[in-house]
Amino acid sequence: MELPPGINIDKPHQVCRLTKSLYGLKHASKQWYDKLTTFLYTINFTQSKADNSFFVRKIGTSFIALLVYVDDILIAGNDINDINKVKSSLNFVFKIKDLSQLKFFSNLEIARTKNDIHICQRKYALRDLV
Repeated sequence: MELPPGINIDKPHQVCRLTKSLYGLKHASKQWYDKLTTFLYTINFTQSKADNSFFVRKIGTSFIALLVYVDDILIAGNDINDINKVKSSLNFVFKIKDLSQLKFFSNLEIARTKNDIHICQRKYALRDLV
């Protein structure tokens, strides 16, 4: 790590002490995941026992599933208003970018019609053949 411009070192062998995780360092992803998990608990999500990256929330008839993959988040549910509230809450804390309708996620290709959702791995399966 290099010192930022404007930092003058008066004594040799001085070091900088990090007071928070920086993007790209070894522990940054764990710190971000811990902060995200803590936040999801505060808005009533429950973490799956089978997969630590899968969270669900059921309030009345509203059901929301949230899947985390590295720094991508997939949100699905049966109530668009609740989904928008969750996205707004996440944006307030983390400044997220909404990429709208899902087309690709973790080697899955998703195509929608008026009545159906089709999921395939054609692109993934053909990747090694080219």
